[in-house]
Amino acid sequence: MNIHEYQAKQLLAKFGVAVPRGGVAYTPDEAAEVAKGLGGPVYVVKSQIHAGGRGAGRFTSDPDGKGGVRVVKSVDDVKTNAAAMLGHTLVTKQTGPAGKEVKRLYIEEGADIKRELYLGMLIDRASSRVTVMASTEGGMEIEEVAHDHPEKILKLAIDPVAGLQAHHARRVAFALGLEGKQVGACVKFVLAMYEAFIALDASIVEINPLVITGAGDVIALDAKMNFDDNALFRHKDVAELRDEDEEDPLEIEAGRHELNYVKLDGNIGCMVNGAGLAMATMDIIKLYGGEPANFLDVGGGATKERVTAAFKIILADKNVGGILVNIFGGIMRCDVIAEGVVAAAREVSLHVPLVVRLEGTNVDLGKKILAESGLPILSANNLADAAEKVVKAVKEAA
Repeated sequence: MNIHEYQAKQLLAKFGVAVPRGGVAYTPDEAAEVAKGLGGPVYVVKSQIHAGGRGAGRFTSDPDGKGGVRVVKSVDDVKTNAAAMLGHTLVTKQTGPAGKEVKRLYIEEGADIKRELYLGMLIDRASSRVTVMASTEGGMEIEEVAHDHPEKILKLAIDPVAGLQAHHARRVAFALGLEGKQVGACVKFVLAMYEAFIALDASIVEINPLVITGAGDVIALDAKMNFDDNALFRHKDVAELRDEDEEDPLEIEAGRHELNYVKLDGNIGCMVNGAGLAMATMDIIKLYGGEPANFLDVGGGATKERVTAAFKIILADKNVGGILVNIFGGIMRCDVIAEGVVAAAREVSLHVPLVVRLEGTNVDLGKKILAESGLPILSANNLADAAEKVVKAVKEAA
């Protein structure tokens, strides 16, 4: 689960991470009130959407104007810019051309920026450890730094038993070229950030940029946090921060039915049981010249009702011109899947080609149910046959 910048800063501040003062606003008047409380003389008006690159982004209502992060010097300017941002669509390199509507702003005090650095923590799958990443190239995407200047990134894998120690934090400070009181401030910052990461079951905490002020303070000028969805039951307060307006409505609906769904850009819907099988299915669709419209894993214990819900979600995507059902019946029985497919096809008045490949427990019974359904369902003998048939059917129907 992802949250907004202002929410991440509020959480981090509870653990002692230094952040600038600020407040959230949903209207221009609220933005002005927050600014009055900050007292100036410089204010930053920040669009709050779940996407990076906001400062370099552009609003569809004013593509040649200012971006989604603006520095101003009066309360009146805060209100004027808030009015120009709220309710308008911001397009960044991470939103895609459709952009996202700005529904809330974060009004923050200005900072005397001397240096911009990068600091992040994440779960490294290779080492299965929390890994600290630091770089002197603050303000840049860490992927770009890794590609162009990998030598400028420090990586520290933290032993889960001992945890992050002061010597780790000092190493970060020295790698960033800090000196004097900046070192102590950085050590305190890194230790607090790690405490928040562990306590909140985060998957990513990214501070970009991490700022050194003219007074030598170390503060988080921006903050991004993602959380392990499987641990949210332990953090009701974090779960309540979820903003469904920033998520795909089909993915939200899938979550209600315990389905793993991710919308993609193609036109062939995929319904599969198992993440590995889903990846293989998408790969072979591309191999035969098609483009998958989604990743949808119904899981190992899918019911007839869940399969029906999955069909409805796939067909709710107007780009879908055909569906491939690829099921291996291990725990899941093929006859249950077949019954779900038939029920769903009838309920939603299926109007696109449907190819079904079944294998495993009760496969013959499953195929019989499909054959006797009276529906125009194409049966496939194997995965390659299924992919070839669905790609061909979609092209013919187009």
